[in-house]
Amino acid sequence: MRSRIRHLRRRNCGAFFIEKGLDVRLYGSFALLILFPDLDKAVLRAFARAIPTEDSRTRTIGYYYTIGKPSPQAFRKAKNATPHDLGAPNEHVWEKTNYTSYQDCNLWKDLGSDFVLQVYRDFVFTGRTDVAFLAECWDAIVAALAYLKSFDFDQDGIPENSGAPDQTFDDWRLQGVSAYCGGLWIAALEAALAIGEILADRVSPEVLAEYRHWLQQARLVYQTKLWNGTYYRLDSDSGSDVVMADQLCGQFYARLLGLPDVVPTECAESALRTIYDACFLKFHDGRFGAANGLRPDGSPVNPNDTHPLEVWTGINFGLAAFLLQMGMRSEALRLTQAVVQQIYDNGLQFRTPEAITAAGTFRASHYLRPMAIWLVYWVGSSEF
Repeated sequence: MRSRIRHLRRRNCGAFFIEKGLDVRLYGSFALLILFPDLDKAVLRAFARAIPTEDSRTRTIGYYYTIGKPSPQAFRKAKNATPHDLGAPNEHVWEKTNYTSYQDCNLWKDLGSDFVLQVYRDFVFTGRTDVAFLAECWDAIVAALAYLKSFDFDQDGIPENSGAPDQTFDDWRLQGVSAYCGGLWIAALEAALAIGEILADRVSPEVLAEYRHWLQQARLVYQTKLWNGTYYRLDSDSGSDVVMADQLCGQFYARLLGLPDVVPTECAESALRTIYDACFLKFHDGRFGAANGLRPDGSPVNPNDTHPLEVWTGINFGLAAFLLQMGMRSEALRLTQAVVQQIYDNGLQFRTPEAITAAGTFRASHYLRPMAIWLVYWVGSSEF
């Protein structure tokens, strides 16, 4: 297999983008990590340098045009907020971050966690020896987590979603403690503790003690507020009964990195079975892949929804890797096959999109997140 990887390195130089949204590369950067690990670390070092910066120029947030409301103005980049991206080539890449203005990314509740998890991921899967890389990123980790914690308005240990689309599903509103962002937060705190213990001689014990306190609070709140006996609720405050396909991304990452589980194993297994049934099998008989969010009976909350009713190729490959991780191999391969077949049968293999729909449409070609198929390879390979 290693000879095969070397072969892929030779043939695919230039086939990978070094930058995309940090939330998207949580799924899509595994190919870069496997084939060009130093390049992936360089991207994360750039994010680490960007986190403490500030860009107080304001711009209009475009999302509100789409829902017929006045569009607010927002800082391009708030100090210590983890940026969504490192800029675009028509501006000054690495200097002007947060090119996107569809949402105010300073308010997103997943980006800080995504950064911490990717830093620890790159350390773990490159041999656990590059302590200098962790040290370079540590101050940014502390700043990012402190900034994200500032959205924990009730001081229960978990930052709350605002009721606006403030995470990678940027047309999908979450309110209060959410399964997606809350799970990533818990996993990120565990990763930060692991990094802090490696860097013990240069890390404040008070910071680590604070992280342990937040974790103790967050774990109790997450399980109490979100577990309904079968799966984890979309969030704590909206009253939605939607089964979110990616509700346990944090649990998947924690187990991938050898960190303590975010949720009990039996709860993860029950949630996965529910997701597979509601979002995949009951969504047009499993022909398209898993929709992002449906009710337990497979029906939509709103038949005109965008993100909940789309099949996101990268999310599906991440879900398939999670199924593999939990020993559900046949389910993982069936899900993967359904999505790959949609891509190839529709001639999209060289313009793989972020999203496909049951209506035969697709959106956002040449997207990075579908590179999460390398996660299926990674988790399914005994070598890793």
